[in-house]
Amino acid sequence: MTTRIRTTAPVRVADLGGWTDTWFAGAGRVCSIAVEPGAYVDIRLAGAGGPITLIVGSTGERYSFLVGESPGRHPLLEAAVAAMPINMGATIEVGADVPPGSGLGTSAAVVVALLAGLSTARGMSLSPDELAAMAHGVETGLGWQSGVQDQWAAAFGGVNDLAVDYPMVTRRQVEIDAETVGELGRRLMTIYLGKPHDSSQLHEEVITTLAMAHPGSTFRRLREAAEDGARALAMGDFHRLGAAMIDNHEAVRQLHPGLIGKQADLVIGLARACGALGWKMNGAGGDGGSITILGPHMPHALSALRQSLGLLSECHVLDLMYSPHGVRSTVTEIED
Repeated sequence: MTTRIRTTAPVRVADLGGWTDTWFAGAGRVCSIAVEPGAYVDIRLAGAGGPITLIVGSTGERYSFLVGESPGRHPLLEAAVAAMPINMGATIEVGADVPPGSGLGTSAAVVVALLAGLSTARGMSLSPDELAAMAHGVETGLGWQSGVQDQWAAAFGGVNDLAVDYPMVTRRQVEIDAETVGELGRRLMTIYLGKPHDSSQLHEEVITTLAMAHPGSTFRRLREAAEDGARALAMGDFHRLGAAMIDNHEAVRQLHPGLIGKQADLVIGLARACGALGWKMNGAGGDGGSITILGPHMPHALSALRQSLGLLSECHVLDLMYSPHGVRSTVTEIED
């Protein structure tokens, strides 16, 4: 018999207040909505002392390594395994059901799921806060830039209202009623813009500028958008939510015009023409990635929006739904 541990974690959309959850922003406030399907990790335990065989779903790569070796093909995944070592070999498949580079916090969700699965293999029970903090530490331990919101969204699910004193996070769950959940499922659309965002150089440029300039008014505008979004979701006020999304989106454009690509503006034009209430580029922005639209209330207008989006050959609407829960693991025994 082989022990199999299957772990899933949601990703997030409409991350109001993004960029304020960083070391250079000072006080931060982020509100986001967890959605699924997101990241998955499948662990099959082998004999004691064996290597780790890693299968990367997005590329089909398969290779083996020993814990503690110098970082190889996928330093982030290998660092996560080293942070939660197990005393046996294993085959670990990691992947996601959203396109890579879509700006939905996928890499953070994968690491949260991987740490949760490995901790289950060790017989440990870590809280969502502990998993999120450990996942964030794995990224920063590699010297990478990383905010904190993505890890907390993956660990907790639901609607997160995060107060950030980097790297510390105080989380409040925003309670939303069944009607609001239904409206989000009907009207919230996330559109993949045809290619992964390739913006690491741009983001480094923005980070350098922000660290030197400290644009307090723009950060304040982003924090206020997060606060407005959290209140709107709690009240089921979609006009207020849409306004918060637009204000956040334009504040990001103010940080650097390159953070909003031409394809995103094309989608926004169609959304506006069909009466959408709001829109926001997901994640840190850049060319490619995805944008989330809050569609109109009337069914005929919503249908017209979907039809218009369907005419964009390079874009497609992702099949996502609200996720009330965070990372979860199941353990089964399978015959060899």
